[in-house]
Amino acid sequence: MTMKQDLISNDALLQQLRWRYATKQFDATRKISTEDWCALEEALVLTPSSFGLQPWKFFVITDQATKEALVPHSWGQRQVADCSHLVVFAHRKEITAEYLEVFLRRVAEVWGVTVESLAAYRGLMEGKIFHTPLRDQIEEWNRRQTYIAMGNFMTCAALRGIDTCPMEGFESEKYDEVLGLAERGLSAALVCPAGYRAAADKYATLPKVRFETRDLVEYV
Repeated sequence: MTMKQDLISNDALLQQLRWRYATKQFDATRKISTEDWCALEEALVLTPSSFGLQPWKFFVITDQATKEALVPHSWGQRQVADCSHLVVFAHRKEITAEYLEVFLRRVAEVWGVTVESLAAYRGLMEGKIFHTPLRDQIEEWNRRQTYIAMGNFMTCAALRGIDTCPMEGFESEKYDEVLGLAERGLSAALVCPAGYRAAADKYATLPKVRFETRDLVEYV
């Protein structure tokens, strides 16, 4: 039996996507509710990844002192301090045999099967990760996948009326240092402040600039 789904309407979906923008100024007095944040947290966890490997970790920073400490390493952008929740998308610098084993044990647990029954799946992943040119590009491969997570996070936030600002403008090495990421085999790839726009943010009312659909979408 197919479960009935309560789907958002096409109009509501597009309305929220038109509403969102890269928020330049957050209202520091407004905080995301616990209920909304729990949903966004699970949305992060539900993000798809290649092979399902989830080569990332999401650091959610709400401590004000830590957020302030990151401003100088964020090109002076106040969004990281004035937002409600600051999400740092960190990627794994490598995929090790040990990590792969932990992942396969988790797959077996969730699917209710034995690890041994996943031999073909293991072989496929090991072949791609350890025995092809990908092995020399694994960190970049992992880093690129964090963009999937950020896109998913931003869309889900917009659907809940929560503002975000995707950021590459920061010093990754300094973030790694402040958050102690390097010793954990991780590195900051992206940053995304989340919260609520300030009334004074002039960018909130600017029309969204996009090429015409015909210039971007082509059917074959």
